[in-house]
Amino acid sequence: MNVDFINALEEIEKEKGIAKDIIFDALESALISSYKKNFGSSQNVLVEMNRDTGAVRVYATKDVVSADSIEDPLLQISLDEARKINPAYELGEVVKIEITPRDFGRIAAQTAKQVVIQRIKDAERDVIFDEFINRENEIITGQIQRISKNNVYIDLGKTEGILPPAEQIEGEQYSQSQRLKLLILEVKKTTKGPQIVLSRANTGLVKRLFELEVPEISEGIVEIYSVSREAGSRTKIAVYSKNPEVDPLGACVGFKGARVKAIVDELSGEKIDIVIWSKNIGEFIANSLSPSKVVKVIPNEKEKSALVVVPDYQLSLAIGKEGQNARLAAKLTNWKIDIKSESQYAEMERGVIS
Repeated sequence: MNVDFINALEEIEKEKGIAKDIIFDALESALISSYKKNFGSSQNVLVEMNRDTGAVRVYATKDVVSADSIEDPLLQISLDEARKINPAYELGEVVKIEITPRDFGRIAAQTAKQVVIQRIKDAERDVIFDEFINRENEIITGQIQRISKNNVYIDLGKTEGILPPAEQIEGEQYSQSQRLKLLILEVKKTTKGPQIVLSRANTGLVKRLFELEVPEISEGIVEIYSVSREAGSRTKIAVYSKNPEVDPLGACVGFKGARVKAIVDELSGEKIDIVIWSKNIGEFIANSLSPSKVVKVIPNEKEKSALVVVPDYQLSLAIGKEGQNARLAAKLTNWKIDIKSESQYAEMERGVIS
């Protein structure tokens, strides 16, 4: 160890924000392990580094006991022997005896290099974790780096994110170097550094894309009430305007549909229904079943369920393919929805159908 090493630590402190004392403490602990590994010592060992010069000293530490109480000479020293080193020693104190090996400087240098490299890695990982933990549920653009075992690894600049199969859009094809917009779903600390889990399937991605594309949403004039999504197939989004002069539907669709088209393109052609939220639950449920027309809605506030009547020719449209339209409307409104055609409802009223 030398002054150059101390100067290097000062540079690391400035550039990486790692305090010198943290590295010194880590080095001293690592050097104890290195000493025991290389010299097979079972005695208590203390390593001290001079913070100004980098000089390393190894000491054996022994408890001062009476001569007839010594059980292990490697760990204990008699009061008489201790006072030969320093007359001021008393029973119960700890004696430090220097045992620095001749070639310990070489071992110390190797250990120092490993410790410093590891500490820099740890500090860089902490910086990345701190940056991304504050960005959960934000949107990020990344480039596909590689695909392995159905996991898609995304280059995020300083680090790599993972798009697991469960968070991929069903049917979406991924290829190396392709650029994607993704939601930062979760940031976890692992032994290998921060793991950034990304999503293309989460409803939050749709919300963030609308915030990016629709200035009225990012400005807080138009608000998103709720989103229901079956990724890769269809999404319903309920919006409302705080300003009566601003049409929330028009704001989201954009001139000639440009805004919503940009979102649909980003989501590989996923269908998006934009509906108006209303305080009137009957009106909101009717809107949620778009593009189907609704004749009437009979809500049951207590059970949060509603009977919806639609024209006979609109029944299949209201229910949707494999029940998707009705299912998404129920998720959007958080109400149970039972859809009947006008003729079915007329029969119910006549008591034919209970």
